[in-house]
Amino acid sequence: MMRRTAIHTWQDRLRDPSLSVLLILELGVVFVAVPLAAQGLPTARAIGETIVLAVVVIVGALSHRRGALLVILVGLGATFASVWLRPDLPTVAESLLSRGGSIMTFSALSWDVAHAVYAPGRITFQRLQGAFVLYLNRGTIFASAFHLIWDLSPGAFTNVGTPARGPSEIALMLYFSFTTLTSTGFGDIVPVNPFARSLANLEAVLGQLYLATTVARLVTLELADRRRERL
Repeated sequence: MMRRTAIHTWQDRLRDPSLSVLLILELGVVFVAVPLAAQGLPTARAIGETIVLAVVVIVGALSHRRGALLVILVGLGATFASVWLRPDLPTVAESLLSRGGSIMTFSALSWDVAHAVYAPGRITFQRLQGAFVLYLNRGTIFASAFHLIWDLSPGAFTNVGTPARGPSEIALMLYFSFTTLTSTGFGDIVPVNPFARSLANLEAVLGQLYLATTVARLVTLELADRRRERL
């Protein structure tokens, strides 16, 4: 029991700094590794996979929730299996493994990070960075869902052609997802499939709702912590 308490104390002490590290790593994947891979840089994919594994190690070391870690590992296993077995897999099966694995991984990661961001206590700069991690995760999850729809229905989006199962398609769906999440909407890619349209509407609504609810929640937690200090 004392050993478990000591481990949890160590985890809590490193919780906030780990949010900063997670943010840096995810920024590296989304805005550096994926675009470089789309440009054909041979080592970019390996760099991206290494960063993702580093994220899993951090979450595994600091998480109190074994369920979240288990889901992350299952999701990563599905994603890597889709790569290793790609020559022998039908397109639909490969897409379900790859996109489904990505959705599972980032959903479980968000679940774990959310407990750290919205936990009672003083709102630090690191916890604000954790809120940004959640925002990036949301865009990544929707990008994987859009990609799955595109794989299953190649005509689901205009001006994108047919998916070729490469890193350029991942970059394209990330671009579309984040322009939808932020309600930028450049209009160069337009969903025409009913499910893609419905998903785009949902992401746009959740993107605005997330900002409003997160700010309100963090302000409430900060005020509650200050009241406790005065008592």
